[in-house]
Amino acid sequence: MTYYIIMHGTLGSGKSTCAKKLTKILNAERIDIDAVLRDNKLDHQASDSACIPAKNFIKGLDIVIPLAKDLLKKNKIAIFDGCLYHKEVLDYLIEQLKFPNYTFTLKTKLETCIKRDQNRERTIGEGVAREVYDLVKENDFGIIINTDDKTVDETLKEIRDCLPT
Repeated sequence: MTYYIIMHGTLGSGKSTCAKKLTKILNAERIDIDAVLRDNKLDHQASDSACIPAKNFIKGLDIVIPLAKDLLKKNKIAIFDGCLYHKEVLDYLIEQLKFPNYTFTLKTKLETCIKRDQNRERTIGEGVAREVYDLVKENDFGIIINTDDKTVDETLKEIRDCLPT
C-alpha cells in the first residue's frame, strides 16, 4: 500500500530521529523540510515572530510535492520530517498530496525541548524554542505520541503499530 507519513511535533521530540530510522525500516524516502527551507533560503523568521511564516513552508512544500507524488506513484513511501507548526501548512500538504497518509504529532515537555536544543549542532535558542513550542502545543494533528520518558525504539514501535503491515 502506498502512503506518506508526516512527522510533526515539538522541537526535540524525536521527529527526525524517528523519521531517519523509519526511512530505513520501511525502505522509504525522507523529505527533510528544514533542509528544503534552508537550501531555498526560506528559513528566515517573520519580522513579528521567532517562527518561519506559513507562506515559506508552503513554498518549500511546492518544491518537494512533485518529488513526493513521483515516489508515491512508484509505490514508495515518503516521510515528511519537519516542525510544520502552522495548521494551514499541514492542511495544504494533505490537500495537495491526495494519497493515504499517516500524521504523527510527537510531543515532549518544554524543558526537554530547550535541553535537547542546547545539545544540537544548530541550536535555535531558548526564546525561539519557547515560541515554536507554544505554536505546536496548540496543534494536535493525527496520532499524538508523547515521547517523554520513552526510548526511540518505544516511540518507533508506537508509530509502526499505527501503520499498515
